[in-house]
Amino acid sequence: MNHGMSVLLRAIPLLMGSVSAALGGYVLGHSTGPGARVAGLTLVFLAAVCLCLFAVAATVVRQLIGRFGALDRIGYPAFGFAVAGAAVGYGLGLLAESHRPVADFVAGSVVLGIGLVCVCVSSVAAVATRFTLLGQNAVLPEGSPPRSPAPFGRSAARALVAVPVLAAAAAWAWAIVMLANGGGGDSDGRFTAGHVVVDQAIVCTALIGLVITLLRQIRNTYTRRERVWWLVPAAVLGAMDITGGLVVVALDPRPGQLATGYVQIGLGLLCWTVLSAVLPLALGWRRAAPPAGRAPLVPVGTTLLCLFMSAFLFESADPDVMVAARVLVGLGAACFSLFAVVSVLEAGVADRSPEKPAENSEGREPKLS
Repeated sequence: MNHGMSVLLRAIPLLMGSVSAALGGYVLGHSTGPGARVAGLTLVFLAAVCLCLFAVAATVVRQLIGRFGALDRIGYPAFGFAVAGAAVGYGLGLLAESHRPVADFVAGSVVLGIGLVCVCVSSVAAVATRFTLLGQNAVLPEGSPPRSPAPFGRSAARALVAVPVLAAAAAWAWAIVMLANGGGGDSDGRFTAGHVVVDQAIVCTALIGLVITLLRQIRNTYTRRERVWWLVPAAVLGAMDITGGLVVVALDPRPGQLATGYVQIGLGLLCWTVLSAVLPLALGWRRAAPPAGRAPLVPVGTTLLCLFMSAFLFESADPDVMVAARVLVGLGAACFSLFAVVSVLEAGVADRSPEKPAENSEGREPKLS
């Protein structure tokens, strides 16, 4: 990877985050009504997802160009978790208000879900701080023993997996509470927020697979069976998102529920974009896999689908449908931010062909036991 490409791939998530935040700010400042507040806050905090994806892309890129230092190892994951904490805190703050407007219940739930997605993305950044070891392990023969000493200790490895698992569990729990008619808000608000948070929980669950895939390949404990094990659930979960959205769109003609259905479809596309980040890691592990090089096409396709749906929905005069149109722009920005992450992961995997001997930073074969 040359320097110009490395700068571009780091700039993409920042640019996409700026677009989402700018549109969110414009909606909050120039539009009226509860739907505008929900859409504006959602767009502003979808920019937080882009910032966390920037932390992942920068963590991997700086290792690939040989400029990764101790400050980077701590700074990028810490930046991601700080952004995630701000989103979670703001969402909880909206939900905790005693006399909140009706729209703030939906906005608070959605922003909380976005914050939990950011937690999972930041966990990816934390694991990716040892990404270069993945390339060294990928050229070793099948069945080679785990790295010694382990890149992450047993406690650290468990914590790195536990963080996204807890984030996904929290999203699932809050969604179930709302769909069971609890948690506050009116019935329409619970329907909207509950379905959206379910889909955010599905995105978090897909990100768990990315965290575990990276961690196990870095520790050299990845098995052949896992090539399929982490891909199939993510594909199924994304299909569930999209199918659920299509069912809502087809069966419920109310504008508010139509908007919910389209947002669900957008979140399903985001889940499939996360799947595309696992593809080069799984398919390129210890074998030549030309399809892995096409993985960056997936986020390009999902981005275009989000933007096309948004363009069609912008033709509606209904303010509820306009909420979905605006949110889909932010989801498209998040998908294209994932394009940068998928590209750097694919570049890192392609940099080590199965025929090329692995060397560590000192030019020696990696020590295994």
